[in-house]
Amino acid sequence: MSAAVPLPAQPEPRSPHDDGRVTEATRRRLTARQAQVVAELVSAASDEVAEVGYDGVTVRAVARRAGVAPATAYHYFSSKDHLLAEVLWRHLRDLPQVEADGRPVAERLEEAVGGIVRFAAASPGRAEACTVALLGSNPDVRHLRDRIGADVHRRIATVLGPGADRQLVRVLETSYFGALLMAGMGHVSYLDVPAFVASAAERMLEGAAHPRRPEDGEQ
Repeated sequence: MSAAVPLPAQPEPRSPHDDGRVTEATRRRLTARQAQVVAELVSAASDEVAEVGYDGVTVRAVARRAGVAPATAYHYFSSKDHLLAEVLWRHLRDLPQVEADGRPVAERLEEAVGGIVRFAAASPGRAEACTVALLGSNPDVRHLRDRIGADVHRRIATVLGPGADRQLVRVLETSYFGALLMAGMGHVSYLDVPAFVASAAERMLEGAAHPRRPEDGEQ
């Protein structure tokens, strides 16, 4: 099983007429205290799944670790899959964005992907469990899965810089997720994923700059 991106939201833009509440990836408007409870549940879930894996995690156990009632946990998270998907999302949303500076694209891309896969490299078991959660059909899980995919796309596009070729971004996304799959199956190390994606970018950019000319007789 592959590891998810990994993750795991900055508060949504606030209206000038709001009441100081924030919107978390639970898709609920939360007070500062409620947001803190959610953060404690997510932290507890991350620790719990690292110890017991996907099958061993329950919302009740996470609530107990966080020091809150199970009913409180279920108020914010509809299932353990929803909770584990939030773990991944928060890891991702907290990563700094790698900008299109003067360094080579491959170097920037390796840095960006390295930050994303650090979650998986630190605890492959936790990453695998969170990946299982992301495959769920729960609407809250789908919401987070969409946010994670969109954020990975944005990060790669930002690394490539303004006017990045959309097809190149998509190919690099596919390279990234494919490399995660290979790592999840044990064929490569998670720590090899950043260099793999960076190498793919180098080759594609080189090919675009120096397109191959057809040999004599080729159509």
